[in-house]
Amino acid sequence: MHGFARRMAWAIGLTAAMAGGSTASASDRRPNIILVVADDLGWGDVGFNGRTEWSTPRLDRLAREGIVLNRCYAPAPICAPSRGAYLTGKFTIHSGVSKNSDDLPSEQTTIAEALRPSGYATAAFGKWHHGRPKPGTREYVHPLDQGFDEFYGFTDATAAWEKDPKQLWKGRERVPVDGYADDLFTDQALDFVDRRRDQPFFLYLAYTATHFTIAAPPDEVAKHVGKLPEPREGQDLSAHYAGMVTRLDANVGRVLDRLDVLGLREDTLIVFTSDNGATFESGNLGVSALLDGNRPFRGQKRTLWEGGIRVPGVASWPGRLPAGTVSSVPISLIDLLPTFAAAAGATVDPSWNIDGANLLPSWQGHESLKARKLFWEWRAEGSDQVAAIEGDYKLVVTRGGKPELYNVTNDPAERRDVAAERPDLVTALKRELDAWLRSEPSPGG
Repeated sequence: MHGFARRMAWAIGLTAAMAGGSTASASDRRPNIILVVADDLGWGDVGFNGRTEWSTPRLDRLAREGIVLNRCYAPAPICAPSRGAYLTGKFTIHSGVSKNSDDLPSEQTTIAEALRPSGYATAAFGKWHHGRPKPGTREYVHPLDQGFDEFYGFTDATAAWEKDPKQLWKGRERVPVDGYADDLFTDQALDFVDRRRDQPFFLYLAYTATHFTIAAPPDEVAKHVGKLPEPREGQDLSAHYAGMVTRLDANVGRVLDRLDVLGLREDTLIVFTSDNGATFESGNLGVSALLDGNRPFRGQKRTLWEGGIRVPGVASWPGRLPAGTVSSVPISLIDLLPTFAAAAGATVDPSWNIDGANLLPSWQGHESLKARKLFWEWRAEGSDQVAAIEGDYKLVVTRGGKPELYNVTNDPAERRDVAAERPDLVTALKRELDAWLRSEPSPGG
């Protein structure tokens, strides 16, 4: 079945699945799903969110061909908790990954594990952030143990600082490599798409740009030298940073081009985002702060201000999602698992206790997303900050300080605390936030 007939058959099957009926028949191709996640990429680092100092034409085109998720939120302001949350569809306090040193518990169900029973080939290429080993062992939870058929990349967080690695994991074996890390991950992605094109696939492409080490390929850096302010005289750090972003853009473009060549673009749902906001910490050498990577927002990685958790977001699925639209509905990356499952006609087991919502009906204009509250906590590494969002309003509570309330639609920079104007809302959100925190399972429970 091809062309319009196949698309109509799949649409009928998808509607039935979303209504609680049967999924599309086995003869109908389920959509491919690609999740592309940048690392520490600021909301303001891409053209579709206003960056003009460099260009991201392929990401901008992806945005024009899909939905720009204007209020897309990472589940955490730091790597491992964010990834553990969006891979499982759960808030950090429920996924078992609240600190950067936590390993994803093996009993958690990932997107790959949710999709594979529906006939999906699954692969993770790039950064897989493990934490401490399993209690009483030296074993870590490996991607191949969490529903992925193939893995190529890093498993150790510090190794992911390397932009030109000499070794990477391929499956469970370390292999010698030569080249820029994100180029290597893209090479693997293209090979995977070529080999798996005759069956639906889920590709998790976790790039290392723009994390920590400020380094890009020389040909990419050359495009930006002398065009940007530099934090340190005589060093082309900003040029390297811009090069990381433009190389990221080019690599996403390579994937899109391969889908076009294979005739798979209309059969593929793509989501592009970042694991958290840009960092202004020492490892970044002042680059993101100088270039204002999180503009127009306040804060950075490891904070719950908008700059730490509001991230670039695009969802594109030609013919299934409207093109050239902008959604200002607050969503979280924990919504990806139920959304991908709905697109695939896969079953979400109630025992998984996911916190995310299926976004497909709202993305496709069938119905509005039901009103809900989103929550965050960052209570590690000397920080103690929690937050909640309901509609336009965001409550931020820092230990030792009074609750602050912002209308992040009218005041995205969180400059004007309106807690004194809306004490009722502060009280209500604080009560909901406290109840949410109490829902965290006790250790070992």
